[in-house]
Amino acid sequence: MKTLILALPLLAAAPALAQTDIRPAAPDGAMPLSRILATLEAQPDFGQIESIDRERGYWEIEYDRADGSEAEVEIDAATGQPR
Repeated sequence: MKTLILALPLLAAAPALAQTDIRPAAPDGAMPLSRILATLEAQPDFGQIESIDRERGYWEIEYDRADGSEAEVEIDAATGQPR
């Protein structure tokens, strides 16, 4: 019973801890993110994607290189070209 009483405050706080960052879909005419990622993943030094964030008109992609170093690239959402 004591365990339940101690867990209740954590359960009540769970919705506040959940991520609430909801963003609209990519703008009309934007290149599909899957195509942008495929181009990035085809690079010989590519390791794995760490994070993807959409900013105003571009994608910010953080990834690890095959040698373990970190990289970040900003890609124009419409053209698929680096900024």
